[in-house]
Amino acid sequence: MISSELRQKFLNFFESKGHTIVPSSSLLPTDPSVLFTTAGMQQFKEYYLGKPSLYGKNVVSCQKSFRTSDIEEVGDERHLTFFEMLGNFSFGGYFKKEAIVLAKEFLDSIGIKIDYVTVFGGDKEVPRDEESVAIWKELGFSEEKSNLCFCGKEDNFWGPTGDEGPCGPTTEIYADGIEIWNIVFNQYYCHRDKHLEELPMPGVDTGMGLERLAKVSQKTKTIFETDLFAPIANRIPPEIKLDEKIKRILVDHARAIAFLISDGIRPSNKEQGYVLRRLIRRVVVYEYLNHRQPKEQKSFVVDLLKEVVNRYGEIYRELNWNLIDGEFSKERNKFLETIQAGVREYAKLKNIDAQSAFKLYESFGLPFEIIKEMDPNKTKDLRQEDFDKEFQKHQEISRRGLDQKFKGGLLDSSEETTKLHTATHILNEALRIVIAPDIRQKGSNITKERLRFDFNFGRKLSPEEIKKVEEEVNEVIRRDLEVVREEMPLEEALKSGAQAEFGVKYPKAVSVYKIGDFSKEICAGPHAKRTSELGKFRIIKEESSGSGIRRIRAVLEH
Repeated sequence: MISSELRQKFLNFFESKGHTIVPSSSLLPTDPSVLFTTAGMQQFKEYYLGKPSLYGKNVVSCQKSFRTSDIEEVGDERHLTFFEMLGNFSFGGYFKKEAIVLAKEFLDSIGIKIDYVTVFGGDKEVPRDEESVAIWKELGFSEEKSNLCFCGKEDNFWGPTGDEGPCGPTTEIYADGIEIWNIVFNQYYCHRDKHLEELPMPGVDTGMGLERLAKVSQKTKTIFETDLFAPIANRIPPEIKLDEKIKRILVDHARAIAFLISDGIRPSNKEQGYVLRRLIRRVVVYEYLNHRQPKEQKSFVVDLLKEVVNRYGEIYRELNWNLIDGEFSKERNKFLETIQAGVREYAKLKNIDAQSAFKLYESFGLPFEIIKEMDPNKTKDLRQEDFDKEFQKHQEISRRGLDQKFKGGLLDSSEETTKLHTATHILNEALRIVIAPDIRQKGSNITKERLRFDFNFGRKLSPEEIKKVEEEVNEVIRRDLEVVREEMPLEEALKSGAQAEFGVKYPKAVSVYKIGDFSKEICAGPHAKRTSELGKFRIIKEESSGSGIRRIRAVLEH
């Protein structure tokens, strides 16, 4: 059965069983504690906690998902970055019996035979899942038949997405030797300190990777021979002889790049943008090393991206070919200028250790895995853990240098600088209110004369938008709000909704600055006591500061 049929049959089956079909959410999550949408339940997280569902108690979806944990493993027979997750969910509508019975009924309907199932075997904190055992036994599964097994928490207990949230025991379904369906019974709430509390309303959260389901249905050796991957791989020119692992990396990353760009992510050196840049650079290096074509010639990776749009465009209408092509080509051309120099530097080295590998990465953007693979003789003693230590050492040195030079982006702590710093907090929240709720700070620099504020956004602000942002900031100044500092544990600050800069390693106790009821942010810099002290806020320039990053320069007038 082809993948489009499998996807639609899954949705139709559960719709016929009283579920509402809900479209996939973006790969950019609303939960600030995670980088990407990694599972279908993320967009429904609050419904498991008692908030009434907009779609009814039972829903079904095919969710775009992205996981960074498997990037290093991509290239083997099963690991991916981007994938599609089929899932049915219930928020107090039904529980274990219906979930298990429906799963078996669906697999029976598409001709897939279950090899065996696993159930949570219990531990000192959570008892064995006897209810699931009894249900599977009614369906003909048992230990005696060797098609019902018990596993511990590592395999059959699903933790929360993010720092805290719903969780519970799972039952997993195996077919053709692989796990294809994970059914999670959300019975508990896992707090940040990892203690579990029973949920007043248990729920069901299931996930079945479409790629694995297609492999089993289409009886292919790996997921990469299914119709989800093979047509994309076929766009690699036949005269280019590539190792199978490299082909798989190129195809996986092409899918991921297309979807990440279409969901608003742009290459940068922070957060989601850093992951996208890493994927693009990886495929560009492989293309360069195996094809050696100058940037003026057409990139064959562009053909892979085009095939992704061709195959997925009808299902995911947000896939925008012109945008994907433009962003990828811009990043590729920029990176190609450094690759040639990096390869020449690589050729000069007789042996490559962690220090020289990090220099190649830092100076020329060559990823560790590429450095390792280019010449196995040169890198036979190069280990990932040594490279990681070198990377961490560099970060610590950089952080110490920045701490000495700036405090919260301030050049000094004069009265004018302090006022401008307070204004950046107001500006940060105003941009989220006026322009887009997912805007986050990407850097700031403040002198006595002006503030400079960088943020993630994919286009130039219009004059009308700039005016509205100014008005929002000046309204907060006019309201004469009190600026209050509170010290609290980091966990408590994050739980309270305080904004935090991603990637910054905060101490256990932090300062949180609240500007009335307007904003709340973790910060170490000095602030004005009331917003009325700031004067009039005026944006003097809005410009690009890099791919997907905008920069505002502003002043305070008295």
